[in-house]
Amino acid sequence: MDVQGAVAVVTGGASGLGLASAKRLAAKGAKVLIADLPASNGEAVAKELGGAFAAADVADEAQMQAALAQAESMGPVRVLVHCAGRGGALRILEKDGSPGSLAHYEAIIRVNLTGSFNALRLTAAAMAKTEEANGERGVCILTASIAGYEGQIGQIPYASSKAGVIGMTICAARDLASKGIRVCTIAPGIMDTPMLQRLADPIKQSLAQGVPNPHRLGMADEYAALAMHIVENGYLNGEVIRLDGALRMAPR
Repeated sequence: MDVQGAVAVVTGGASGLGLASAKRLAAKGAKVLIADLPASNGEAVAKELGGAFAAADVADEAQMQAALAQAESMGPVRVLVHCAGRGGALRILEKDGSPGSLAHYEAIIRVNLTGSFNALRLTAAAMAKTEEANGERGVCILTASIAGYEGQIGQIPYASSKAGVIGMTICAARDLASKGIRVCTIAPGIMDTPMLQRLADPIKQSLAQGVPNPHRLGMADEYAALAMHIVENGYLNGEVIRLDGALRMAPR
């Protein structure tokens, strides 16, 4: 797909994987709408890229409807790169034997899984209104994690939310095939993003050494490069692609 003049919606686009993707899309001539939280740097990022900013919680129906209406006012919506998400540790049983917090579990599922479905369905609805371009109307790229395959101890809400996104992918691609909309998911490994910045350097170095090849953390622009390839390669559909340097997560 040629994104020149098309609208690309990037959730979580104010930082990390989303920011790198927004920059790639803008460089290719797309009109980028950054959808991120009100406290984010989204306004400044959008201004720098010549795009627009919508303050939105991805799991909030009204806020995302408003964001997509704004995107549609900019031109034909052709691309979604959905990077918004959150982490959060939780064990099924705490050390004292008490059950883990249901509220905490639900909060992570709400953002990571429900938010993915919400962004996907609303963007797909906007794409379905457009004219076909070279046999397709749009492409949606979701973000999972290798934790969705090999969740570690204490990762149950995050791992199950990302496993849900993985399971969503082929079903969504089949659901939207008749509309000419492709769906793929990227499952990153350990990426050098703001989510990891709170860790001390020795811990990050240890994590990097656990990656078989190359011995380093993944870079946000490597995610963006893969996202851009998915956009441009019309035969990629229904696929979850691991981006992890052959890493397989240990139990802890």
